[in-house]
Amino acid sequence: MKEAIIIFVRNPELGKVKTRLADTLGDVDALDIYNQLLDHTLTVSRQIKADKFVFYHEDIWLEDRWQTDGFYKRLQHGNELGEKMKNAFTELFVQGYNKVIIIGSDCLQLTSKIVTDAFSLLDNHEAVIGPAKDGGYYLLGMKELIGPVFKNKNWSTGSVFGDTLKDLNALGLPVGLLPQLTDVDTEDDWIETKTNQHAL
Repeated sequence: MKEAIIIFVRNPELGKVKTRLADTLGDVDALDIYNQLLDHTLTVSRQIKADKFVFYHEDIWLEDRWQTDGFYKRLQHGNELGEKMKNAFTELFVQGYNKVIIIGSDCLQLTSKIVTDAFSLLDNHEAVIGPAKDGGYYLLGMKELIGPVFKNKNWSTGSVFGDTLKDLNALGLPVGLLPQLTDVDTEDDWIETKTNQHAL
């Protein structure tokens, strides 16, 4: 059984990441927070027994935190997020992977156990999804390409998770659900996740 994780990232450049955080905290703090999120995503990913593919938003950086054993670097292709995700999934299924999961780099609450649980859920489900508190999702996994989930979505809005689940249900596909987590997009998200993290 060949398993793979797709990790969608942006290059950590001043003024180009976490714009909603930057609106209240400024570009420097937004970049610092994004670097912390990237480090967390790297730590979580390293603990997963699956091949790991980092898909960069614009340019592949040869020397960065992802320059380590077990991570393969790719470039996102497509005009919008759904198309980019579909192309990434397609690339790995063509390479012979049986289970493919995609995550972003925005979730400080994500753990290696949740990702491992997602792979396990794919044993008995055709898809697995991790809902985010803002109405999106922080993880999506499948055993073969399910094209409709990447189409006709208002990406980066609160309708994405619900619309994706409707697509899967309409196809009659069994779906595994993960715990709801918070993606960090705003200052309030960051405060909430940091507070909860310290409370553990």
